[in-house]
Amino acid sequence: MESITIHDKKFSLSIPADQIVAKVDQMAVRLNKDLAGKEVVFVAVLNGSFIFASDLLKRIRLSCRISFVKLASYEGIENTGEIKELIGINEVLRDKTVVLIEDIVDSGNTLNSLIIQIASFQPAELKIVTLLFKPDAYEYRHRIDYTGFRIPNRFVVGYGLDYEGLGRNLDGIYTVVEG
Repeated sequence: MESITIHDKKFSLSIPADQIVAKVDQMAVRLNKDLAGKEVVFVAVLNGSFIFASDLLKRIRLSCRISFVKLASYEGIENTGEIKELIGINEVLRDKTVVLIEDIVDSGNTLNSLIIQIASFQPAELKIVTLLFKPDAYEYRHRIDYTGFRIPNRFVVGYGLDYEGLGRNLDGIYTVVEG
């Protein structure tokens, strides 16, 4: 599908499924190499990263754990700037390599909140993985260690990301059509 409508918004395909699969493969190869021999805990941010995290972890060949956190900062297509924690971290992270899995980093508010929280658990190191990164919207200096795609500062759905609850099941990434 080249374009879709969800609720009152029209979206056009910007990253097809085959490109996403290829990028996830590349990211997994790098992670497997970079984290070999380390005690690794992946922490995926729900709900948006669940598909990306699942596909990525299927390709990870390390002995590792995975845990989930759930935060919310969007209402409709707007980032509220307010982070609500719905499910917290329940893994022992002290002295472990923590790999935070994000679906998308835009302003960085959610990421910043998680970095502060994870640091309090005293991990050996923290790595950040995101499928999508909006450099024009990013307000922080935290290093993103593994980035799938750099995208413009426009609202997107698909591959786990939603618009008011719909669109997560799309296998590609779709960008809102303005106007």
